[in-house]
Amino acid sequence: MNQLQQRNRSLLIKLLAGAVLMFGFGFLLVPLYDVFCDITGLNGKLQNTGALTQEYAINDKRKVRVQFLAVNNESMPWRLDPQLAEISVHPGEMTQTAFMAFNPTNSNMVAQAIPSVAPSEAAPFLHKVNCFCFEQQPLAAGEKREMPLVFMVDDELPKYITTITLSYTLFDITPEPRPVSSVFTVPARSVL
Repeated sequence: MNQLQQRNRSLLIKLLAGAVLMFGFGFLLVPLYDVFCDITGLNGKLQNTGALTQEYAINDKRKVRVQFLAVNNESMPWRLDPQLAEISVHPGEMTQTAFMAFNPTNSNMVAQAIPSVAPSEAAPFLHKVNCFCFEQQPLAAGEKREMPLVFMVDDELPKYITTITLSYTLFDITPEPRPVSSVFTVPARSVL
């Protein structure tokens, strides 16, 4: 084997090794990001979901503003709106509110809401007992539904945090392909 073939073979091995390393890094990126967020507290991921494991005393001397936002992923045609844009709550107080979801398309669809909390330092102190984000939400064409949310803010929330923003991003996870641009229209009524 001459020197040119040997250099080509060496280059090919290096390129293949680089491709394998890049694939491995891409494959591990999501778990590494999750570990990074857990360590630093970034991304506002909720950690306390489901039934409460202990009793919490209500601190009626302190109030915390909880703001609600809803946004859609770019391919999601639904409307998701909070019933109330914000609520003032006492730490330890169980609070119930809801979001209204509307499927304006001509197709049955399934959605999943992904929550996020800001500031991210507040995430460990927001306990979601019941949330529409725990499960996939199917809506028939033109259907409108109230989606409940029951939560509690822990009194251990740092005193400098006076406002928490709970945001939901809605994603279309409908199993079969369907046109996104179709819009549900109400039949016109004739006037006699």
